[in-house]
Amino acid sequence: MRDTACPEDGILRRGSLSSLMIYLDRNENNYGPAPACYEALRNAGPAELSSYSRDYARGVKSPLSERLASLFGLDEQRVLLGYGGEDLLKQSIHCYLHSGETLLVPAHSWWYYKSIAAEVQGVTVEYPLLRGRDRFRFDIPALLEACHRQKPAVVLISSPNNPTGNSLDLSETETILRGTGDAMVILDEAYFFRGPSTAVGALVDQFPNLLIVRTFSKYYALAGLRIGFGLAGRNWTRLSEAMNRYLGYNRLSEKVAIAALDSEEYYLDVAGKMEQDKRSYYHAFSQFTGCAIYQSEAHFVLASLPEGVCSSLDRFLTERGLKIKCMTEPHLQSHVRITVGTQDENRTCLLALREFFLGRGEGA
Repeated sequence: MRDTACPEDGILRRGSLSSLMIYLDRNENNYGPAPACYEALRNAGPAELSSYSRDYARGVKSPLSERLASLFGLDEQRVLLGYGGEDLLKQSIHCYLHSGETLLVPAHSWWYYKSIAAEVQGVTVEYPLLRGRDRFRFDIPALLEACHRQKPAVVLISSPNNPTGNSLDLSETETILRGTGDAMVILDEAYFFRGPSTAVGALVDQFPNLLIVRTFSKYYALAGLRIGFGLAGRNWTRLSEAMNRYLGYNRLSEKVAIAALDSEEYYLDVAGKMEQDKRSYYHAFSQFTGCAIYQSEAHFVLASLPEGVCSSLDRFLTERGLKIKCMTEPHLQSHVRITVGTQDENRTCLLALREFFLGRGEGA
């Protein structure tokens, strides 16, 4: 077995050329990064590999933090860089959550949030999500009531939320932020599938306890380079000081990230194709008896299946070279999450899904 890289179309295929496995289970971006990212790697010179950054001497973190600050309309010191979004989440919770204090997290969200809190002996309390006919949504009154009752040190919001795919609009976000009191608020936007906006910077300026965490892993298809960044309100000074690096960051990763930022047309095209294919998944699952699928603002979809079907579907798809995520979290055991892959991959997955459900005598 070997990996085969295809820089022409950006897809990394795992396995032999005669037996390819399509991975739609880890929310990677299977289109791969923009061609300019490969060009940046090809043009890398000795400086990116053998020399430390000297940007600290001129009062900034790096060319990448400068670029992000310009795009979001923020002072460069308010842009934090990390080893992926995971690093920023870990560092921020470790910095502001102490033993016995409460972290609020959404129900049906990434298990890792609770794990980070446990590392500092924090207490995790969930606030509910509401399940509608075809969409999850945040229960904002319940979230604010939990803030009032629990007095959390940190409130974590995932928008879009993994695995449910629902997100907050600007007015909903502002409503929440006005009601969280003295808590530090982390808005995890790892699955936000659009580029930078000065409106986001304005939100951080308006609410000093807000930290927005984003990553180059999903939208920009650079998960392997581990590049995350945060946009920090004025009250996140302690975290900012803790994350500054005198000798700089990964200069090669930053160069590739800047190439990605220069390639917005490529990423908008990919995002458009994903939106088209999400509609194909919505249509397919609407025809399968006993199934439901939920509208998603991320590059994955969550679907519920008849009880007891997940394991047999997983085996069926694996035998056909497809991997999706069978959920194991409480109240989601009969659900699957499917990453929206390339258009060819999605067609293959949809054909296999139809074959499975037709074989069970369910749906068209």
